[in-house]
Amino acid sequence: MRRLRIAVTAALGVAVASMAASPVSAAPQAVEETTPIYSYADAIREDVFVESPMDSDKDGKLDRIAIQIIRPKETATGLKTPIVMEPSPYYRATTAVAPVGFRGWYDEFFVPRGYTVIEAEMQGTSRSQGCPTTGDAEDTQSIKSVVDWLNGRAKAYYANGSESVASWSTGAVGMVGVSYNGTLPNAVAATGVEGLKTIVPIAAISSWYDYTRDAGIGYQGGWGTRYPEYLANYVVSAAAKTKCADFIKSLGDNAGDDTYDYTPFWAERDYRPDAAKVKASVLLVHGMEDWNVKLRHGIKWWDELAKQGVPRKIWLHRSAHIDPVSARPDEWKRQMHRWMDHWLFGMENGIMSEPMADIQRPNGSWETHRSWPDAAARPMRLNFGPAASGVAGTLQAGSPTASAQTFTDSRTQSETTAMADYTVAAPNRLVYVTPPVSRDTRMSGTPKVNVTVQSSTASAPLTALLVDYGPGTAITPLDFSPEELMNQKCDLIDVELRINCAEPQSERALAVTAQVITRGAIDLKNHSSATSGTPLTPGQSYKATWELHGKDYVIPAGHRIGLVLMANDRSYITLDQAAGALTVALDTSSLDIPIVGGRL
Repeated sequence: MRRLRIAVTAALGVAVASMAASPVSAAPQAVEETTPIYSYADAIREDVFVESPMDSDKDGKLDRIAIQIIRPKETATGLKTPIVMEPSPYYRATTAVAPVGFRGWYDEFFVPRGYTVIEAEMQGTSRSQGCPTTGDAEDTQSIKSVVDWLNGRAKAYYANGSESVASWSTGAVGMVGVSYNGTLPNAVAATGVEGLKTIVPIAAISSWYDYTRDAGIGYQGGWGTRYPEYLANYVVSAAAKTKCADFIKSLGDNAGDDTYDYTPFWAERDYRPDAAKVKASVLLVHGMEDWNVKLRHGIKWWDELAKQGVPRKIWLHRSAHIDPVSARPDEWKRQMHRWMDHWLFGMENGIMSEPMADIQRPNGSWETHRSWPDAAARPMRLNFGPAASGVAGTLQAGSPTASAQTFTDSRTQSETTAMADYTVAAPNRLVYVTPPVSRDTRMSGTPKVNVTVQSSTASAPLTALLVDYGPGTAITPLDFSPEELMNQKCDLIDVELRINCAEPQSERALAVTAQVITRGAIDLKNHSSATSGTPLTPGQSYKATWELHGKDYVIPAGHRIGLVLMANDRSYITLDQAAGALTVALDTSSLDIPIVGGRL
C-alpha cells in the first residue's frame, strides 16, 4: 500500500519521504512535499487574455486582462496543476503584444514541482485593457477574473482570437506579491472568490485611506496630494494613457485632499470590512520599519482575519519595504514551499503546526511565537504626570494628577529635536517617561494614546512618538520601491547563493541614546469622526484617542519608555500652517501599551 502511494503521488510531482522510525514507533511518519520532477526547459509558455465583466475605459468593449503562463508540458496530456500567481500593475510591457518575462524565482521553483505559475497584468497596465483605478473594484475585478477563468467561470482568448480553456487547472490558486502586487491578493480575497485558496501579501495595503492619511491628516512626501491620480498615471500603459486621462484626473479630484476625511471614495478602497468574506488562508509578511506601506496595514488586516478565524501565519522582520527573500532566503523558500504544498495540493506537511509568528529582532536574530500579538500581552494604562525625579513629565500606572501642560507648535522641529533630553521641559513639545524598566519588557501589538486637549487655533494636528530612552544601536535598513524589487535579478540560483535579490542587506548602524519605537498622529478636527472633521473652538477641551502603528519591540532593562507629544511632524505628516498652542490635561490623558505580562 505504501509503495502504491509513492507511485501515485510521484505522478503528481509529490515525493513521500519517511522519517527513520525509532525502536518503539508503531509506524514511520510520512512527510509529503512536491519535488522537481518536471522539466522547466520544456515547460509550456503562453500568453492569454482573460475577458473581465467590466468596461473600465468605457470603450464599449469588455476589458481583457493579459496573463503570462508557464506550466509543465505534461499539462498538454492530462496533468492538472494548481496555480501560483503574482498579479501586478508594474509589468510594463514595452509594446502592446510583447511578453514581459518571468522575473522572480517562483517559476523556476514551482513549475518543476507540478505547479503552473502566472503573472497577471492589472487592468489599464502593461498589455491589459481598461483604466487603472488605484485600489477600487475594477483593480480587484481584473485579477479576480483570472481566478474565475482558472475555475471555468470566465472566458479567455489567445492573441489570434481563438478561445483558451484552462483544462489543465485544478482551480486551486495561491497569490503572492510585494506592495501593490500584495495588495491585489488582499483585495481579491476580500471578494470571497471561490478557488483562491491562499494569499501571501507582503508589505501590502489593506486600506488605501490608511496608505495616504493618518486619522484625518495626510502623510508627508506626496501621499496627501492627489495620490490616487499620481499612482494611476504612474502605472497606466502607454496605450491607455490618453483614453484614461479624464478618468485618472477624477481620481485626484475625488480624493478629498481638502479635508483628508474618510469618504465613500476611500471606503470603496478599504478591504478590511470584507474580511468575513475571506476564504483563503493568509501568510502575511511585513517590515516593522516599513514607513511606505506602514505596519498598520498588516496588523489591522491581521486583526480582522483573526476575528474571522482565518488560517494564518505572520512574518514580522526588522527591515523596511522589502521582499523577505533578502532577509532569510533559505527559510523563506522552505516555508513558501510547504505553504503552497499544503494549501494548493492539500498535503499534511505540518506547516500549520509550526509557530504562528516569525519575528526578527533589531540584531538580526529570529524568534518564533505561538500567537501574535502575544497571547500574554495585556494593555497597560500609563497616566500622564507632571515633572518629577529629574524628568520633564512622567508616565505612571498610579492615580492621575490634576494639572495641565502647554506647548506651541514648531513647523521646523524634527523628531530628533522633539525627543531630545527628557529631563527638561521644552517649548515645542511635551515628554512623559516611565522609571527605568526593571527587566527586558516586550511590547506586542498596538499602542493607543488618549488625551484631553485645548487648542489656541481652529485647526491642529497632534503627533505622538513612542520612544525607547537608553543607550543602544539604531539600525537604518535599506528601502526599495516596488519596481526596484521587481527588477532585481531574482532567479532561483540567486536565492540559493544569496546574491542579487537574496543578498543580505547592508545596513547603517548608529549609536543612540533614544530611538523612536513607533509613531502616530491625528488631526484634532477629526477627534470624534474620521468621516467628518469639525473646526476646533479655541479654548474648548476635546477628548482625542488614536492608535500608533503597532509593533513587536523589546525595551531593554534599565531603559525608559517615553511618549513625546508634538503638533506638526514634518518628517511624518503634511504641515498644518494654522497650528498654534496646545494644552494637555494630565489627569485625563494616558498611554495604553500592550505589554507581555501586563506590567513593567
